[in-house]
Amino acid sequence: MEDERPPPDPDADSAYRFGVVAGAVLGLITVGSLHWTGALTPLALGYVLAALFPVYLIVAAVVLGAWLGYDKGATSLRPVGGTK
Repeated sequence: MEDERPPPDPDADSAYRFGVVAGAVLGLITVGSLHWTGALTPLALGYVLAALFPVYLIVAAVVLGAWLGYDKGATSLRPVGGTK
């Protein structure tokens, strides 16, 4: 039997947006400070920003979505479209 939780409310929407923006800013600050201290060369910085940072953002968004209750299963999906 599936756990029936209420759908996320508008507060969860704003918390999700804030969390994604905060995660992105924190990630950019971390990458910038690593480059500033010399731990990342310009080539490594480009690799981190082009290949690793998008993956980090996706993982952060998935974790936030699951934590805030957006992790509905395929059984809760409904068709989208007009009524006939």
